[in-house]
Amino acid sequence: MSVSALRRYAPRRRPRTTAVLTALLLGVSTLAGCADREDSAPQEADDAGSFPVTVQADGAPSVTIEQRPGRIVSLSPSATETLYAVGAGEQVVAVDDQSTYPEQAPRTDLSGLNVDPEAILSHNPDLVVVYADADNKLAETLGKAGAQTLVLPDATSLDAAYAQFELVGKATGHADEGADLARRTREELDKIVADTPKPEQPLSYFHELDPTYYTVTSATFIGSVYDRFGLVNIADGDDPTASGGYPQLSAETIVEADPDFVFLADAQCCDQSPETVAKRPGWDTLSAVRENRVIVLDEDVASRWSPRVVDFARAVSAAVTPASS
Repeated sequence: MSVSALRRYAPRRRPRTTAVLTALLLGVSTLAGCADREDSAPQEADDAGSFPVTVQADGAPSVTIEQRPGRIVSLSPSATETLYAVGAGEQVVAVDDQSTYPEQAPRTDLSGLNVDPEAILSHNPDLVVVYADADNKLAETLGKAGAQTLVLPDATSLDAAYAQFELVGKATGHADEGADLARRTREELDKIVADTPKPEQPLSYFHELDPTYYTVTSATFIGSVYDRFGLVNIADGDDPTASGGYPQLSAETIVEADPDFVFLADAQCCDQSPETVAKRPGWDTLSAVRENRVIVLDEDVASRWSPRVVDFARAVSAAVTPASS
């Protein structure tokens, strides 16, 4: 993720629908063969709860973690950010090729899409964090080598993201930090929303994931952030859950809807900008273009259910405030 500017997972890959990326991951067969493991790092005292601990994210299998993990591999950019935010960074020994934040994360050529158990096990993990595991196959393979697998599916709401912050804290021996992170993130985002002026009339938006007009609906995590500001999503139609919340619109549909805002989550990956948008046939008539409301987002921040969601909220607030004054 991903969210990945439709990209739940890979923010800089040219996206297709989230459903397609998920299908790619869920269709990956688990490779045979396991590398020999070395002893994990010495266990540290757990000051935020005792092990073993059983944790389970919404929509994922439960896992019982026997002792504080000393060697963690993360194959999810959102999880990587959360691990560092709860204070588990020193336990992280490898992250996937799309985990671009924080800078000090030990980035490797591991992939969360094309999962290679043998490559994962070469890092001698005792805990591997992923965002999907088809039929529990990866967990079974890694488990034979003594590594446990924690599945953290993409959050579909802010509450689901906060719950994952707490879960990551519990799973890594940082329960208090995880709970505090969830509380602080919730409070900070709530304050951003409360401090943002409310428009007299609802404002509409189009969130662009790529130049072929894949987008999000309000049924997604990204959409839930816009919802907090009272923005109306032109992609919702009669069923926001259609296409898994990641439909592809036509240019004609977007022009006809005439959104008040166009948010670009494809500037870095696909060289889109307010200037390129204005040059699209018919788009110069859009209210968003005429009112200079084509907003460039950091596509990593706007694609991940991580603590940096507050930065995403600030960007939305900064866009909405002038239009509401």
